Amino acid sequence: MIRGAIGDTGIAYRVDGPHDGPALVFSNSLGTDHRLWDRQMPAVDGRFRVVRYEACGHGVSDLPRRPVTIERLAQGLTTLLDHLEIERAVVCGCSLGGVIALWLAVNRPERLTGVVLANTGAKIGTNESWDARTAAVRAGGTAAVRDQVVGRFLTPEFRSRDPDTTAMIAEMIETTSDEGYIAACEALRATDLRADASRVRVSVLIVGSERDQSTPPDLSRELHASIEGSELVMIPDAAHLSNIEQPAGFNAALLKFLRDGVEGRSPVGRDR
Repeated sequence: MIRGAIGDTGIAYRVDGPHDGPALVFSNSLGTDHRLWDRQMPAVDGRFRVVRYEACGHGVSDLPRRPVTIERLAQGLTTLLDHLEIERAVVCGCSLGGVIALWLAVNRPERLTGVVLANTGAKIGTNESWDARTAAVRAGGTAAVRDQVVGRFLTPEFRSRDPDTTAMIAEMIETTSDEGYIAACEALRATDLRADASRVRVSVLIVGSERDQSTPPDLSRELHASIEGSELVMIPDAAHLSNIEQPAGFNAALLKFLRDGVEGRSPVGRDR
């Protein structure tokens, strides 16, 4: 990972693939780092210029220096793209990362060649659920919510058959700074893009999971109904981290979207 001064903070990021390849950015869920996307790399490495980064307060990125909002997190990503001299990219975001991608699709479509909204929603959770989560972290740190979050991120069957990956996800959550985790929770609590989703005019792939408790399938279906021309893929037998539990299905949907849009004749990001 490279940790560079991007804007007013230090953002950790990694770039793989050909410098002149189409740009693909992976944006993480709450409480995770760039390793969230390890199972996607074999499918895209060598064909795309792949950027994996860690939002402020996550991984080894700096803590936020001012109140965090989804808008500021999205602006941080566009500043990183400027730093890397990337004019436009496909942004694939999971959960928190998906909300960032959706904000960009609404407000900065000129920076996008498409978005993948994975296990996310225009409005995630309730004020009460976020208040309870932040109170628990303030009282006991991210360790206090680790087991509950892992239980929502991954199905019991996956946790049983792949304890190593389960332990990695648990370690990501526990090592996320308390301040960074709380700041991201508060940003999600304050965000409601339901009235804005219909304004999206870039190509969109929506990926949901049938067993997702954190962003239930109905949130994916609501996004699909709101965004004209979007594609919806529902992955069975996966909880919140569909890209971890079912990488074959996730990668197949991602590659089809990239192939049809970025590498095909019809440009992703078309005006409609």
